[in-house]
Amino acid sequence: MKILVTGAAGFIGGYLVEELLWAGHEVVGLDNFSKYGRLRQHSLDNPRYRFVEGDAKDAPLLEELLRDCDQLVAAAARIGGISYFHELAYDLLAENERLTAAVFDAAIAAHGRGTLKKINVISSSMVFENASVWPTPEGEQRRCPPPSSTYGFQELATEYFGQGAWEQYRLPFTIIRPFNCVGVGERRALCEREVLSGNVRLAMSHVVPDLSQKIIKGQDPLRLLGDGGQVRHYTYGADLAVGIRLCIERPEALNEDFNLSTAESTTVLELAEQLWRRLRPGVPFRFVSDAPYRYDVQKRAPDVGKAERMLGFRASTPLGEILDAVIPWVQQQVHHGNI
Repeated sequence: MKILVTGAAGFIGGYLVEELLWAGHEVVGLDNFSKYGRLRQHSLDNPRYRFVEGDAKDAPLLEELLRDCDQLVAAAARIGGISYFHELAYDLLAENERLTAAVFDAAIAAHGRGTLKKINVISSSMVFENASVWPTPEGEQRRCPPPSSTYGFQELATEYFGQGAWEQYRLPFTIIRPFNCVGVGERRALCEREVLSGNVRLAMSHVVPDLSQKIIKGQDPLRLLGDGGQVRHYTYGADLAVGIRLCIERPEALNEDFNLSTAESTTVLELAEQLWRRLRPGVPFRFVSDAPYRYDVQKRAPDVGKAERMLGFRASTPLGEILDAVIPWVQQQVHHGNI
């Protein structure tokens, strides 16, 4: 199978390209390096991988790249952690809508030519921003109040693009919702401005690199956003890539949506304590609470049964193993001044 992946040089995109190549697929990757700057991925050495530097809003370019592709993974987006989408509330909404419209326009055209079989849309757990049912099943995004943040609302709109393209043009789709991806490869984004947490500049990315770099830089007591009781499901990037691959490959995924996540709940405080023990062994753990951001969801706990039943997918890497892989990466990035 030949697959076009937009956002191929991104955080999740990097894991996905590796997974698809490992499974024997041919991959075309598209990215403009707008978030992290120029990167060199190991995948570039694979003869089944073609990388194209370009803008995922360029619908004619997308149509050209899709001419002989069987499936498309729409992963290009302006995305980041909680401080990122508070700082860029309008830009994320506007830019991601442009990206979504362009990729669907190209996909509709390619499907109309009889080549493209399906579009796979990377959505977000933030569609469940105002959910009050846990574990939260697929479909709850249509029953709970809509997201309050512009980022969450735009991600929900992306899912409606899939519905609309199917209803009008019969373009098959799969909606994919990763939860709290954790892994190596995430750096400070080029567009970020300085945000301080105590005496340490935030990476403006996600909680694991931010807490890790604060501990590495000697912050004591550790500053947490809120009381640390926020519940999250930290899922390894390599596990998510397997789940996305199964969404691409399995016919059962046609016109379905899936929560891709570990089933393990962890509070931010529990995560902070695990990081502290690994990075500052023997030093008593101390923390203070800062005021949380406005859209800091207090509980995000997905129902993962559908993906397991229909796709045979289970995110199996425990948090401890994830941290053992990620902490050395963060230490290296701190040393080089990248976060």
